[in-house]
Order: sequence, then C-alpha cells, then structure tokens
Amino acid sequence: MINITVPTPDVTIYKEIAPELSNIYGFTDFHLITREKGGIFMFYNSKDELLFVGKARKLRPRIKKHFEDSVSPMKNYRNEVSKIEVCVIEDAVDREIYETYIINEFHAKYNVDKVFYK
Repeated sequence: MINITVPTPDVTIYKEIAPELSNIYGFTDFHLITREKGGIFMFYNSKDELLFVGKARKLRPRIKKHFEDSVSPMKNYRNEVSKIEVCVIEDAVDREIYETYIINEFHAKYNVDKVFYK
C-alpha cells in the first residue's frame, strides 16, 4: 500500500473582514504566494471545510484566475472562501498525485473531476 502524507502548507492567507488595501474577494496577501513555482492550493470556508483543491505550474496567477475567471468551477462560490493554503511542489507528477489524493481523502466540496468516493 502506498502511504501519502499531505505536505505542510508553505503559505496560508486569510480573507480580511474590511480590507483597507486593494483586494480580490477580501484577500490582500497574494504577494506572499510565489509567482514562479508550481504546487497545489486548497480553498477553505470559515468552518475550515475543504472547498476546492487545484494544482498549477505557476501558483499565484492560477489562484487569482479562480477569483477573476468566468469559467472557474469556483465562480459561484468565491464568497465562501476564507482561507487559502499553498504547498510548493515542483514535480508535475507529484502535484497530480497530491491533488487527486486530497480531493478524495478530504472530500473537497466543489471538485467535480478526479472524484472517486461517490
């Protein structure tokens, strides 16, 4: 049996209640997320329930796209996101494995692809 351990997040950013600075859906700390490296990201709600898991070759632009894009699976649920966790994982195969594992192990609410637990 393969034993997979979910990596510890490298960056965690939280939604601010009344942000004073420029923000995207209440998040002002996107600058803390690397622009050049790949990895996985997880969106959580205020009850710390996992909403969505994704992977990217370049993390910051991909995460921002989920808040700006009209075709994102998160487009109707953006206001629910209160925390974003980011794990830097350079290897593309490792990203794929972690993403699929986390979606199925923790039952990500809005992931529709890669779901095996239904």
